[in-house]
Amino acid sequence: MAIARNPTRSVAVGQIQIGGGAPIAIQSMAATKTQDIAATLQQVRLLQAAGADLVRIAVDSKKDVEALAEIRAQTDITLSVDLQENYRLAETVAPHVDKMRYNPGHLHHHEKDKSIEQKVAFIARAAQAHDCALRVGVNCGSVDPRMLERHEGDHERAIVASAIEHCEILDGLGFERYVVSLKDSDWQKVVAVNRLFADQRPDVPLHLGVTEAGMPPDGLIKTRVAFEQLVALGIGDTVRVSLTVPFDDKGQEIDAAREILRDIEAGRFRSVPPSFGEGLNIISCPSCSRVENNRFVELAQEVRALTEYASEEDVTIAVMGCRVNGPGETDDADLGLWCGPTAVNLKRGEETLGYFGYDEVLPRLRQELDAIIVERKSF
Repeated sequence: MAIARNPTRSVAVGQIQIGGGAPIAIQSMAATKTQDIAATLQQVRLLQAAGADLVRIAVDSKKDVEALAEIRAQTDITLSVDLQENYRLAETVAPHVDKMRYNPGHLHHHEKDKSIEQKVAFIARAAQAHDCALRVGVNCGSVDPRMLERHEGDHERAIVASAIEHCEILDGLGFERYVVSLKDSDWQKVVAVNRLFADQRPDVPLHLGVTEAGMPPDGLIKTRVAFEQLVALGIGDTVRVSLTVPFDDKGQEIDAAREILRDIEAGRFRSVPPSFGEGLNIISCPSCSRVENNRFVELAQEVRALTEYASEEDVTIAVMGCRVNGPGETDDADLGLWCGPTAVNLKRGEETLGYFGYDEVLPRLRQELDAIIVERKSF
């Protein structure tokens, strides 16, 4: 099946090209603490052996940067880094990586006396000085509050507007070596925002992914459906499959991405039953380097097993592994668990119900789930 790709410009990222008609690059993110150099290198090599074109790790402190330098010295794979909430690390990070990802929704947290334009210019200068590409990574759980206000809480319009704004800022700076990602845990929204962005900026390479897709098989299905609809339209230049899986199984993300792309190219599309997306929806973020306790992956699996009895109930449960995504991305769920180093914050919508040990939270979760089911059946 010949698919006419969007005529995006080519962006050099280390040893690979993204966009410009180059093969769709497959990437993933190390699910380790960056300062644990041995474990991070082990996972980078695991992903490289699985066929990853690019591997991303997270940096949030000066000690992380020191570890990053050692990791860079011991691997030759194309390496990206997530600046998380600390854009000011860009200058020290850029010498060690091929691409940096920043989130427009996080730039307002620090140095509030500086404009968004000044902060983006700082990141772009660091990238330019060290032969580094950028990714503008807009995420549903951390949308720029200015954009949400401007678009009256419409997340889809706010996500696209935020991405467009940052493209215009970078273009104005004369920096065109960037790609964009627009992600959501709802595959339908991923399709909608990427189509809208691609209509407005068909020249900009797109990184596709369904964030917090969850555990296999549901996480794979959500991702496959989104990719089938977008890639078949020529949208997408690099992809990431985000799954909640144990350390040693991280290569599944690369295998799954390759299989999905191979099927699309061959014209093999898997139909989605009309009922897909109905009933219980468990969202869980990928096991990445931001996870603050590896017990998170096991907890997500326990939540799925515990809630099987409610499979036909129209309830969304979000299980998040860190403070970066946890607070914001559980707000829209009926029940949310965001996991800290020693305990779990349990939420019902935006309301925090309490802080529970990993071995204590499940009974309370079931209690709240039962209460929601009873309340909804009473109407």
